[in-house]
Amino acid sequence: MRLRTATLDDLDLVRHWDEQPHVIESDPNDDWGWEQELARDPDWREQLVAEVEGRPVGFIQIIDPALEDSHYWGDCPPDLRAIDIWIGEESDLGRGFGTRMMQLALERCFEEPTVRSVLVDPLVSNHRARRFYERMGFRFVENRKLAADECAVYQLDRRRWLVGKTTPDGSDTGQEE
Repeated sequence: MRLRTATLDDLDLVRHWDEQPHVIESDPNDDWGWEQELARDPDWREQLVAEVEGRPVGFIQIIDPALEDSHYWGDCPPDLRAIDIWIGEESDLGRGFGTRMMQLALERCFEEPTVRSVLVDPLVSNHRARRFYERMGFRFVENRKLAADECAVYQLDRRRWLVGKTTPDGSDTGQEE
């Protein structure tokens, strides 16, 4: 799997994915404004398409919530990142793509040595996503209304992420990129 920057060439693809029932179910009230957003490249955000053997399978957005211009997360301290992630086609769910996408996204987030923690915000009602984040090492922080949605805020601290990347003897897990 590889992550590449999403561009305007991906407009039809992400619009299609955004209309899929499983994506709507996890993000029912957001209008991403794809045409405008894919044309922007602010310093505080990355929008990425995950590909497996050249085939797009999912989308990831990584932001700095302290700098993000809509202030979706409210007032945030520096040195955090927040991730949005989804698999595009329902037929690609349950194949390990989400896990690999999240591993790669977390690697990107924590490449920056000042980043202390990563946030995610699944809907309170999205138990499948919440279990996924818990398996990835995220800890529940609080339920919070973000925009129009009741969300469960989860956080993964750098130290906990590093522990999850090593075996009990401290060696690297050897996960491939």
